[in-house]
Amino acid sequence: MAGFFAGLPLDLLLSPWLLAPLGLIIGSFLNVVVHRLPLMLERQWWGDVAAQLADADSFKRVFASAAPERLALASGGLEKAIAELAPLGLARPASRCPACGHRIRWFENIPLLSWLVLQGRCSACKTPISLRYPLVELGTALLFGVLAWHLGPQPSTLLWCGVGAVLLALALIDWDTTVLPDTLTLPLLWAGLLAAALGWLPGLTLLQSLWGAVAGYLSLFLVYWFFKLATGKEGMGFGDFKLLAALGAWLGWQAILPIVLMASVLGAMVGLAMKAGGSLRQGRFVPFGPFLAGGGVVIMLAGLETVLGWMGWA
Repeated sequence: MAGFFAGLPLDLLLSPWLLAPLGLIIGSFLNVVVHRLPLMLERQWWGDVAAQLADADSFKRVFASAAPERLALASGGLEKAIAELAPLGLARPASRCPACGHRIRWFENIPLLSWLVLQGRCSACKTPISLRYPLVELGTALLFGVLAWHLGPQPSTLLWCGVGAVLLALALIDWDTTVLPDTLTLPLLWAGLLAAALGWLPGLTLLQSLWGAVAGYLSLFLVYWFFKLATGKEGMGFGDFKLLAALGAWLGWQAILPIVLMASVLGAMVGLAMKAGGSLRQGRFVPFGPFLAGGGVVIMLAGLETVLGWMGWA
């Protein structure tokens, strides 16, 4: 198989015809990441809680008194409960139906095709399988195909496909949980700076990438503190700062304002529509990360100069 691909020209290897099917496979993996990574983080957080409850010295420093015995008992109970959980990672255990526990066999896990053949239902218990799974696979394939068509057959196209995949995962995780994991945002940030330093991003120097990261982080950081000082509330999470910093590292400082404007307008429209439709519950908010990621993807696909032209800034 490796020899077969080695004989193919670069124009074909990096064409939409091969990158789009690759996107289907990556999209299938993204479904696993979106579902499992938040659970893995929550397990870690509960482990941190157990460790903190067991830290009698820390309790004494904070509360100036000895820790009550019930905290140590609670810590032991948490540690035992966590230890009894089945191991969970991105690769293992194998995927199962959440309704009946049926282990999904390889031919039931072919991106998009299996969902269609199974008519969107578990083969064992016939419980409906969420439409989002094939849509994520199809969306990733479409994103990879459009990037390949727009950027052409060059190695950097693979880089941008990777960026798009991470942005899609971040958008879905943030929409589900209002969390943007550092395990995705920080590697995305450092990868952008490294790609610029190695000259892998045509038209973007390391200095522009660095200032893009700085501008991305500081812009939302300042908005966050201004809003908090004015209202006493937190308008966004620190993950949004890191995501915009990562986008700045990949797209440059000039992309920051267009991304924020696009995200703000679209986010406000979606929030108002959800509130009008009753799907936005009292006290809840629409996460900002999906719209930041969407703004970044628009610039990736259309190009910064084109987007600036749309806004009359070119």
